[in-house]
Amino acid sequence: MYLGIKAVQPLPEFRLLLTFENGEQRVFDLTPYLDTGVFKALRDENTFKDVRISFDTVEWPNGADLCPETLYTESLPLEESQAAAME
Repeated sequence: MYLGIKAVQPLPEFRLLLTFENGEQRVFDLTPYLDTGVFKALRDENTFKDVRISFDTVEWPNGADLCPETLYTESLPLEESQAAAME
C-alpha cells in the first residue's frame, strides 16, 4: 500500500514539500535525478517550479514524474529535514 500525494510545494535547492493523504509532510530532494532523462529539464528553476499534482503523485509539464512510493521512501519527514538544514 502507498500513500498518494495531496499537495506539493517547490522549495529552494530542488526540493519538494509533499503532503501525503495521511496528512504527513515530507521533503523530497530531486537533486540526484537532475542528470538523467526527462529530469534534466528540471534544472531550470522555472520549469522545476511548474510541479503539480497528477492523480496521486507529482508531475511536470514535460512529462517527468515519480511514483508516490519513491517520493515517500526517499523523502525525510519535515522535522528531520529542517533539523538537517540547520546543521
